[in-house]
Amino acid sequence: MPKFLLKRWHGLHILWIFTVLTVLIFTLMLYEWVLGVIALIVCGVLAYYTLKAEQAFRHDFNVYVGTLSHRIKKAGSEVIHELPIGILLYNEEKVIEWHNPYVAKMAGKESLIGEPLAEVFPEFKGRKDKDHKLEVTVGKDIYMVQIRPDERLLYFTEITALKTLTARFEEERLALGIVTMDNLDEATQGMDDQTRSIMMAKVTGEITEWAQRNNIYLRRTSSDRYLILMNQKGLKALEQSRFEILDEVRDLTIDNKLPLTLSIGIASGTDSLTELGQLAQTSLDMALGRGGDQAAVKIGERLSFYGGRSNAIEKRTRVRARVISHALRDLIKECDKVIIMGHRNPDMDAIGAAIGVLKAAHVGNKEGYIVLEGVNPSIRKLMEAIYEDEDLNRWFITPEQAMQITNQRSLAVVVDTHKATMVAEPKLLQLTSRKFIVDHHRRGEDFIQDATLVYMEPYASSTCELVTELLQYFNENMSMGVLEATALLAGIVVDTKSFSLRTGARTFEAASFLRRNGADSALIQKLLKEDLEDYIQRSEIIKNAVVIHDHIALAVTEPDRKYPQLLIAQVADTLLTMTGVMASFVISERPDGLIGISARSLGQINVQVIMERMGGGGHLTNAATQLEGTVAEAEAQLRQILSEMDAEEGLFE
Repeated sequence: MPKFLLKRWHGLHILWIFTVLTVLIFTLMLYEWVLGVIALIVCGVLAYYTLKAEQAFRHDFNVYVGTLSHRIKKAGSEVIHELPIGILLYNEEKVIEWHNPYVAKMAGKESLIGEPLAEVFPEFKGRKDKDHKLEVTVGKDIYMVQIRPDERLLYFTEITALKTLTARFEEERLALGIVTMDNLDEATQGMDDQTRSIMMAKVTGEITEWAQRNNIYLRRTSSDRYLILMNQKGLKALEQSRFEILDEVRDLTIDNKLPLTLSIGIASGTDSLTELGQLAQTSLDMALGRGGDQAAVKIGERLSFYGGRSNAIEKRTRVRARVISHALRDLIKECDKVIIMGHRNPDMDAIGAAIGVLKAAHVGNKEGYIVLEGVNPSIRKLMEAIYEDEDLNRWFITPEQAMQITNQRSLAVVVDTHKATMVAEPKLLQLTSRKFIVDHHRRGEDFIQDATLVYMEPYASSTCELVTELLQYFNENMSMGVLEATALLAGIVVDTKSFSLRTGARTFEAASFLRRNGADSALIQKLLKEDLEDYIQRSEIIKNAVVIHDHIALAVTEPDRKYPQLLIAQVADTLLTMTGVMASFVISERPDGLIGISARSLGQINVQVIMERMGGGGHLTNAATQLEGTVAEAEAQLRQILSEMDAEEGLFE
């Protein structure tokens, strides 16, 4: 405690005593005046001492305050000059008025006073005055600037070490992946042991060399499966190379009857090893569900795909079809009714597959219903035939009717799509926990969650082909009506363009089974006949088509003309038959006001990836999307994406 404060305390103490004594003296003088006079003299002495003490206190206090103000001012000045942060003041014209030495040292100059703020720190150009933080780079150092616009004050704090550490942390985060050989059994079927061993040695050597070249830890877990570990930096390098190992392995085995292809699933962005492993497996499932021969990379919320240039390899064994068929039979036995639905605006494949699943439900002695809302031109003739068939027509219901009869014991079957947002009535999926998905499209991100059973085979020509195979194993005494078998065969015919595209041995086997069960090919031709007016409209669109990138046909309709999605798709199919055309795109405004794009290819170009960049999806050779905006905007966006992909991968060479 300062000395003058001690004096102050003593003075107050004596003053208190003096007050008490005064009261006692006056009391004493009433009885003994002599003693009272003596006491009065003593009180006078005390009063004098108290007065002197108060004067001394005031003098010492003034001296202390003066000294303290000087010390504080001096300390404040020294602190501002020695602070490990920069402080800068600027005027209304954003010209530097004052700064502490830290700012001068930071900028490498003796003084910045009088210089425009934006010239010294370009990051401030065009920025409005508001409270916020800003990162500024000066030389090799990075600073966080705290802006106080009301005081026109800036605080600079160096964060170079923090940014370096953060970047290093991000680069060294673990990424886990799984590499699998898609079609090892199919590719090696018929090979002798020596030939198989030589081929496997070449492929394993190629994968091992790729791993060493990219600093990847590789561990073989089975004959056709590898576990890979890398950091985030290595993963970025793989993405930049667009996973060249996919092409290297395919080219290495190109001389085989069936080239061997790889699928890769990689996950990163989480610190939990358990979650990382689950995400890696999910990514691999996504790659396989899209047909294989590609890599799926999951980083946080971002999911990216690389490769996917070849068609999915048809599986020669039907074991999975038999297992799925028996599982479906058990699901039907356990439910009270079967609710079947395809995608919105269903095509021939969706309706045919739905009728096939309806047949399975009836064979399983359960009621089955097909959810249908509206009839589009592509299925109008088929639905007219169904309306004339009372036994089949009564099982078609509206989404509203389906909502009323669906419960937790119902089985919801989704055909020809796997996206929750595309089904006829998404709310139905929330009313039951039993879901079965059968689809031939490559798997996308918006996958129906918690499905009880999934049968997705991208190699298949159509969903009708998959459903037909399920029916073959569903019941030994399976018999179908003419219209049922015809609807299934019509779905195959439409999706394969009369067996000219995406057909395999199993496609013809499924068609043969349907023909044996009464499918009428003449009726199919009648169902697929088109109107003369539609043919003329297609011709008008085709005459405006142009060829870009040497092998891509692009047709764009006039802004004031609207065409249905079916007609747009038919034009894309027609353009694909032209000489030298490997892929076709047709852009038009639809009756609902959206801009529709239909994409087709012969297999050399993956139109699914292109449409996914525009918010759509589909199959390697058959994809589409719908956009808001104008035809011109959609055309400009498509052209930009095609140019980017050509520059990245030489896609159209």
